[in-house]
Amino acid sequence: MSRNPKNKLREPIPIPEPAPLPEPEEINIQDIYNEYIADAIDLVVVLGPTASGKTRYAVNLAHQLSGLARASQSSVADADGCLADILSADSRQVYKGMDIGTGKDLNEYGDVPYHLIDIVSAGIRFDLYQWQEAFEDAYRDVRSRGRIPILCGGTGLYIQAATCGYALPQVPPDEALREELELFDKKTLIGKLAAYGPLPDEAVLQSKRRVIRAIEVAQYEKEHPIHRTAYLPKKPYFIGTLVSREERNARIDRRLDERLQGGMIEEVRELLNSGIPPEDLVYYGLEYKFVTQYVLGILSYEEMRVLLSNAIHQFAKRQMTWFRGMERDGLHIHWTDKLFLF
Repeated sequence: MSRNPKNKLREPIPIPEPAPLPEPEEINIQDIYNEYIADAIDLVVVLGPTASGKTRYAVNLAHQLSGLARASQSSVADADGCLADILSADSRQVYKGMDIGTGKDLNEYGDVPYHLIDIVSAGIRFDLYQWQEAFEDAYRDVRSRGRIPILCGGTGLYIQAATCGYALPQVPPDEALREELELFDKKTLIGKLAAYGPLPDEAVLQSKRRVIRAIEVAQYEKEHPIHRTAYLPKKPYFIGTLVSREERNARIDRRLDERLQGGMIEEVRELLNSGIPPEDLVYYGLEYKFVTQYVLGILSYEEMRVLLSNAIHQFAKRQMTWFRGMERDGLHIHWTDKLFLF
């Protein structure tokens, strides 16, 4: 009997089930502190996708660890304020003036000192290698004063740069490779980049130039040995902030509307008026890409809102994919759903 190809078209296309979320654990702060004091841990890392409550969790953790340090009469127990510092692992919070779009939420820190936020001017290119050097300096400073360092953020590549225990090379430009890669479209280039390992975050993938640079770096690292550095954490303890996909998406949309109504558009206008070229803001991706296009009249408000919301949802998924990839590589992330609510 002959088969009717039209029947094939009518068959429902199976929708793949989303990857299951990791199982949450009970996080024992006393155990973390005891291991830190015993030098079994040299850094606490709080990671998670956007809108998962990382900053609030890290601030609360800093206060709890500080309380344990005072109770144990540690060497810094008589110091004023909190005894733990937060180091930001966010690729865009380093820039001054990019506050609302990057979600700095500095009011949440209270008396907890923070580092690696507002360290360069917007419009300047501050790459992963410069960030790692800045992190090492801040980490060394925090440890030298007997304080507890907490790394908090969602940029997986930066978290790995801080905790991998090796100094990243300053990769020289490879003009021949760049000319070769310029012949391909961005989608093809992203496929080439994926062959080197997990893809970086959305801010890199938004720009063909940044994808080409990422391939250039990955190729260099493949061909050159990486030398260990003397002072980066070697024994980090990873905590992941866990929320359901539905709750995460609802938080993203709610937060986006709050930021749009709370000055994010005006922030982008001010950055443009300060002389930063539009293409440089678009280079930073997500909020700065789509809001810049709205301010320039390329997108309507509704188009900007929908495209930006979708992009942030995709970004959060990519973050979780990156973190689960770190786990597949043998890293243990202690996931917790015991978070402060927004």
